[in-house]
Amino acid sequence: MSELKQSKYIDITTDYGFKKVFGSDTNKDLLIAFLNELFRGRKVIADLYYNKNEHVGDTADIGTVIFDLTCTADNGERFIIEVQRTSQVNLKKRMLYYSSKLISDQAPKGNRRAWNYAISEVYIIVLMDGFAMPDAGEEKYFLHDICLCYRDHGKIFYDDLGFIYVELVNFVKAEAELVNDLDRWLYVLKNMSSLNGLSTYLRKPIFEKLFQLAEYSKLKPEEREMYNVSLRNKWDAESIRSSQEEQLRRAREKAMAEGRAEGRAEGIAEGIAEGEAKGKAEGEVMGKAEVIKNLLSSNKFSISEIAELAEVTVEFVKQIEEEKGKGK
Repeated sequence: MSELKQSKYIDITTDYGFKKVFGSDTNKDLLIAFLNELFRGRKVIADLYYNKNEHVGDTADIGTVIFDLTCTADNGERFIIEVQRTSQVNLKKRMLYYSSKLISDQAPKGNRRAWNYAISEVYIIVLMDGFAMPDAGEEKYFLHDICLCYRDHGKIFYDDLGFIYVELVNFVKAEAELVNDLDRWLYVLKNMSSLNGLSTYLRKPIFEKLFQLAEYSKLKPEEREMYNVSLRNKWDAESIRSSQEEQLRRAREKAMAEGRAEGRAEGIAEGIAEGEAKGKAEGEVMGKAEVIKNLLSSNKFSISEIAELAEVTVEFVKQIEEEKGKGK
């Protein structure tokens, strides 16, 4: 791990780095400061306490749901903060499910009439490390602040359930371009492990504490080992993602070229358009199938994990596994 020795600060988007910086009571001032910047003055959190991160599923099929970090603010607001490193076909639905757990868990076992559905505010914060917002198109926003509103005129319908997605891949500001503390937080989240020290652009007490806490040399031996494992896991995820993207790109280009050739052979514009559409679809399938075969051969991932990584259904992974077993 020679690369670690050259890095003065830990990567705080790794599982270990994220928990070390934001997940302990002694450092909750860091999480409070970060959350307050995300809300951009809409609300101010004065204090919070940490909750257990495990929530029992509704059925035996679902099992235990484990969140990265859950906490409750001093006025009862509840938060889930998640770090996601791979694009998932059902990311938005998963976060909606997470929010429903925080809401349903508030219901008392009895006397619901007296409770009268006095649900506290619930917010899901998603730090997306290395991939774009699903269905974002050509948009390059790095912050998506979402609530329930009227479709016709945009007026807020219900303000006590919110989702904040942070696309770190779209945050491209340099140090000299940082204009507020939200910029500073996103900059250190994305670049911490490549920095050499605290610059004048980051010289504030809250960031001074952050930099001291994140020094690799100050980790105990057992902490270094946990961090190293966490960093390897992140690198593995990034390698899988980049490999998948490259395979999909090549398969898409090949299939589209074949589709164009087929369309030209028919000699009509409709054939070209149909051939390109068909080629693109076939390319997606071919590329994903190749990715799945590689993941199956590695013997490192479960069927469900492979389905998530490749953004396909579990049934499709099982189909590829069956074909692979038959030597196809």
